[in-house]
Amino acid sequence: MSFEKANHTIILSDFHLSDEEPPHPQNPLWKKFKTREFFIDEDFKLFLEEIQRKITEPIELVLNGDIFDFDSILKLPENPPYRISWLEKIRGLSSEENKSRFKMNVILNDHHVFVESLREFIKKGNKVVFVIGNHDMELHWLTVREDILNRLDLNNEEKERVRFCEWFFVSNGDTLIEHGNQYDEYCVCNNPIHPIIKHNHKFYVRLPFGNLAGKIILNGMGLMNPHVDSSFIKSSAREYLVFFYRYVAKTQPFLLWSWIWSAAITLVYSVREGLLPAQRDPLLTEARVGEMAKNSNTTPQKLRALRDNHVHPAIFDPLKILRELWLDRAIILLLIFFVGFQIFTFFNVFIPVSLWWFVIPVLLLIPPFIFYAQSVESEVDHVIKNIREKIEFSTQILGVKRAILGHTHKEIHTQMGDVEFLNTGTWSPAFHDVECTRPYGRKCFAWIRPSERGRESHLFEWTQDKKISGPLFS
Repeated sequence: MSFEKANHTIILSDFHLSDEEPPHPQNPLWKKFKTREFFIDEDFKLFLEEIQRKITEPIELVLNGDIFDFDSILKLPENPPYRISWLEKIRGLSSEENKSRFKMNVILNDHHVFVESLREFIKKGNKVVFVIGNHDMELHWLTVREDILNRLDLNNEEKERVRFCEWFFVSNGDTLIEHGNQYDEYCVCNNPIHPIIKHNHKFYVRLPFGNLAGKIILNGMGLMNPHVDSSFIKSSAREYLVFFYRYVAKTQPFLLWSWIWSAAITLVYSVREGLLPAQRDPLLTEARVGEMAKNSNTTPQKLRALRDNHVHPAIFDPLKILRELWLDRAIILLLIFFVGFQIFTFFNVFIPVSLWWFVIPVLLLIPPFIFYAQSVESEVDHVIKNIREKIEFSTQILGVKRAILGHTHKEIHTQMGDVEFLNTGTWSPAFHDVECTRPYGRKCFAWIRPSERGRESHLFEWTQDKKISGPLFS
């Protein structure tokens, strides 16, 4: 089955399919966004039916990363044939092969409508390309891919119409399609050619810092939606206090402690996994690169050039990770109180002194601390800047003039220099509020179709009334 030519290409990304959250009668808002009420399966089914009514010839469907969210799965096997650590029991299984397969099957079991609609789509003669993103990085395991194909229940000919790409796909020789995490220093796959690492005689898919932070920190903070940055990154201290008083105080009063120990473990795991050497067999490297290039519709030389255009992982700068986790501010604040306590106890040894000897030094040091804290900006939003700097070179390497990404959850269609740039946003259960009443973004998709000047691309929206609206940004 050839994937080199396509008249109509549909690109979607960032579904973040995960396990169904069980009800919490005493805390109904806990991970409410993960309940079945907000599954997008039925929307996806109706969307595929509608797009096939509009397009009467074979369709190339590209599922452009983060379709599956392995990092958000907290379900555990009942009688596991492997050891599960204390951290895995409360934050989710690691990325070992057998554990990744368990998580994949949990997703497929809970999202049977998604599976059935995709199966029907493929059986009607259409093609499907899975591009790996940062949250479904465990698709690097070949057995996990086989589990998907087996669940789709396809014959050998139909299986040939399904393809997996490690981080990018070139459609019809005119469009670069990739998830976009390779331009995000916090979520970049350090080595997509060799993504496996070894620790304590066990093999893992190396997870980037952003994944580990979501798994270890946010999985323990059920009132914060990992699909929307504003859910856990507020614009002012007042917003944090209001959020804590309104939602957190009654359900998770020791949230600060949960954050501190989770952030500390995230730092340790990130540095440890980031510094471990990639597992590779030099005798098989060229064959692997050749197969990856073939699946992505390019050459080994161009694939390596794209690999060299990726950003440098933040994990090699632990101080940057420390700041992103807010641990630097926590440490400085503890040092301020420690200094105040030391001054108070030192003078109290010689003469009885007032508690003000502790309070005054602390009050004097708080203003410079606030000044420092306000000067530290999160670099998560710098992804767009990195894309602007990198994407034009990526398209030049491949000889294309169009790039379609996901990852940022922000839909866009614009021109970046000589490159036509689209981002398909997110279909994930993303909400501005804990009650899940104010949806974030729109369910968008890119459609590349024939025109008199070659193929042209537009961004469309799948609306709440189950219709296709657009083009957007035209």
